[in-house]
Amino acid sequence: VDAFQAWCGPCKTVVDLFRKIRNEVGSDLHFAVAEVDSIDALEKYRGKCEPLFLFYAGGELIAVVRGVNAPLLQKTILEQM
Repeated sequence: VDAFQAWCGPCKTVVDLFRKIRNEVGSDLHFAVAEVDSIDALEKYRGKCEPLFLFYAGGELIAVVRGVNAPLLQKTILEQM
């Protein structure tokens, strides 16, 4: 989940990376965006001026990557699969 605030928008620079990884690993991988200002469960992520990527499995938060770091995002995705 790309967690963002309305004033800065979702991180569009990683969309291509997400597509590439999904094409490589298959359809069991799902990406989403969530505006933290409108979701109470994500309130603790408000007020941060950096991209934030939350990794969930079975409804549980399993990893967090702060900032746009394509190699780290790819590594985290592949490790969590």
